[in-house]
Amino acid sequence: MHVSRLALDDFRSWRHVVVDFAPGVTILQGANGLGKTNLVEAIEVLSTGASHRTSSSLPLVARGCPAATIRANVVTDDGAGAGNDTGDSTGADETTYEVTIRAKGTNRARINGGPSLYMRDVVGQIPSVAFTPDDQRLVAGDPSSRRTFLNQACSLLVPGYQARLAEFTKIGKQRAALLKQLGRGGNAFGGFGDDSRGRVPDESSDNFSRFDPARDAALSGLEVWTGQFIEAGVELTRDRDRVLAQLAGPFTELYAMMAPDGGTASLAYEPSFDDVLLHPDDPDAAKAGISRHFQRIYAGEVSRGINLIGPQRDDFALRLDGVPAREFASNGEMWTMALALKMALFELVEARDGVKPIVILDDVFAQLDETRRAQILAFAAAQDQVLITVAAASDIPGAASLGSATIIDVAALKAGNGNDSHGQMTGSLDDLATMGELGAMALALAKKKDGNE
Repeated sequence: MHVSRLALDDFRSWRHVVVDFAPGVTILQGANGLGKTNLVEAIEVLSTGASHRTSSSLPLVARGCPAATIRANVVTDDGAGAGNDTGDSTGADETTYEVTIRAKGTNRARINGGPSLYMRDVVGQIPSVAFTPDDQRLVAGDPSSRRTFLNQACSLLVPGYQARLAEFTKIGKQRAALLKQLGRGGNAFGGFGDDSRGRVPDESSDNFSRFDPARDAALSGLEVWTGQFIEAGVELTRDRDRVLAQLAGPFTELYAMMAPDGGTASLAYEPSFDDVLLHPDDPDAAKAGISRHFQRIYAGEVSRGINLIGPQRDDFALRLDGVPAREFASNGEMWTMALALKMALFELVEARDGVKPIVILDDVFAQLDETRRAQILAFAAAQDQVLITVAAASDIPGAASLGSATIIDVAALKAGNGNDSHGQMTGSLDDLATMGELGAMALALAKKKDGNE
């Protein structure tokens, strides 16, 4: 599988661009700020439904525009594409995927120009695994980085996960809005009479009469939303637990192979709804335990107007010899763990789908030492399609190990932004430095032309 053409409209810094790709290794060279990361980010969004760079769709849309569009032609060698009908004599099929990302509203998708779909309906059909400068945050960063990875992994590996995540998010927003509404209504159930601990008084209590009908209705609504929140959250927790369990074995093996004397690496899920793991075979007991927890934290949730527990607060730990690596691991050990985790995801997706995911290496080489550069280059050289972004040729030490590669000069793309010719310059590895100079000249000429018009 490989992306043969990518077209963007109003996506981040690109008003319009068309890029042609070949199988194998493609290197996008260009100075920082030209938008090379935005190009590969678009493929990541199309693949997983999200970007590791942002939790919101809004930054993906060019400033002042109502929506961004990503279109990709994807070639599969065995007819595995969705709804494809463009097979050729080689047995390859080409499928066109299109996603519209709205600054406000629901994101939509189409396959081969067909009916409008939800974006989640195309997630996972173009599997990709991205290695980025932020990967070390998977070990040492805040939990949101690990949740983003976990959501992307589940989207690639668990059918229906994106739909369940979207439903849970919607329920969570509704429940939080109701908590805020209750919090604005005076003491909001937590400060009335003897029930100041935050318990909701029942109809037989002396305090119940102090609640007006509007608050009583709001309280009933909260009970309904809480039940739905628990139901949806338990499903997500189970999905995530299964995926982390699948990742654990390959992760441990890959780390041992990359760092033979580095100790034993492992993964440990830390779900907010920990009752799910305490009662793995009894969902009703898990839900009852979570419900009791919500009762205990009721006053705190109302006073703050947020959901204090739930999958939106999940985390997982990467451990070395049983100890969380973020507490003591060296910079090199953290990078090795991050690489092993991403490679483990690649292995799982390939084993499940029989298709090698597209590999994205986004400005990672400057972050790695010689040993880890060699490891990731050896990994990349064996894949069907690899997209590498670099600022300069010197950023890929040992590039010769990649064999032949297609070079795309991003400065030339920028200079030809919006033209039918795509403004694309390609060449071989030997041309990398020269093309950078030519692309910079093309960009300067384009800017001069714009200034004269």
